[in-house]
Amino acid sequence: MLPSYLTMAAILFCIGLYGALVKRNAVIVLLSIELMLNAVNLNLVAFSKYGVVPALTGQIFSLFTITVAAAEAAVGVAILIALFRSRGTVQVDEYDEMKR
Repeated sequence: MLPSYLTMAAILFCIGLYGALVKRNAVIVLLSIELMLNAVNLNLVAFSKYGVVPALTGQIFSLFTITVAAAEAAVGVAILIALFRSRGTVQVDEYDEMKR
């Protein structure tokens, strides 16, 4: 059962990595980062349940990771809205200057 969870997590992580590296839209990049974090959470829970010594530590660490991901998404969207108001675009290629 563990290899199926790890395969699914690897597929999710690869999709997220592709989206973070290739896509130009900043919203898609943020969603791709969230997808990678969810793949890591899936690994944590799978190893917590099916590992050598099953314990709740992986699941508890996964809850902390979900909390950090939610905060990252909130701050990232706030920064993205501020950038959109100042520049008028959400394309990552347009954000190459710190000050205009």
